[in-house]
Amino acid sequence: MPTSELAVLNETIISCRRCPRLVRYREAVARTKRRAYLDWDYWGKPVPGFGDPRAQLLILGLAPAAHGANRTGRMFTGDRSGDFLYRALHGTGFANQPSSVQRGDGLTLTNAYIGAAVRCAPPDNKPLPSEFQRCRPYLENELDILRPKAILALGGVALAAYLRILKNDGAISSQAQFPFRHGAVYKLPGDLPRIFASYHPSQQNTFTGRLTQAMLTQVLRRIARYLATVDFVL
Repeated sequence: MPTSELAVLNETIISCRRCPRLVRYREAVARTKRRAYLDWDYWGKPVPGFGDPRAQLLILGLAPAAHGANRTGRMFTGDRSGDFLYRALHGTGFANQPSSVQRGDGLTLTNAYIGAAVRCAPPDNKPLPSEFQRCRPYLENELDILRPKAILALGGVALAAYLRILKNDGAISSQAQFPFRHGAVYKLPGDLPRIFASYHPSQQNTFTGRLTQAMLTQVLRRIARYLATVDFVL
């Protein structure tokens, strides 16, 4: 069953210490904290995926934010990127509420699951190539368990991480066939998930207007329409 398999995978992710640089950084952030969150008991560990275990949509981010998911223990929870994302997910029926501040706040996802290319908060939000490589099996396992019908890549780095898996598996010959651009949709061979791309909801993108709520909502509505046309295998 997907639920039990995901639970086992997530416990493995949480206990991971494969990347010494990331371990040092995430734990240092958890000790020193940010002034606004001094009363928080920071998570300070790798952040597992979460959502609907029978999801047709896998939403793929880059990595936990140092004072967001590294603090709360749940992807896109407790920071402005998450606020932006969950408003759009709620507006398109993938989430039951428009915001999330901590684990256990009642947020649930419907037909969507959120993961990341790297599971630990990286310095300057920039994982090293070796860290992507060490973390890749966790995403591969999520894909094997979920078998999603659609992938939403939030940003070019997330898209590249997924394409790298496909190339290594021999499913595609070149990543260059699938350049990143906001709103891109790529149909892949066979029963592979359809790829949808959006700018990442980082403050750098949302504060400058590069990504608006309407733009992200439009992508999610397009995904919802696509999923309505494919069989949902229970």
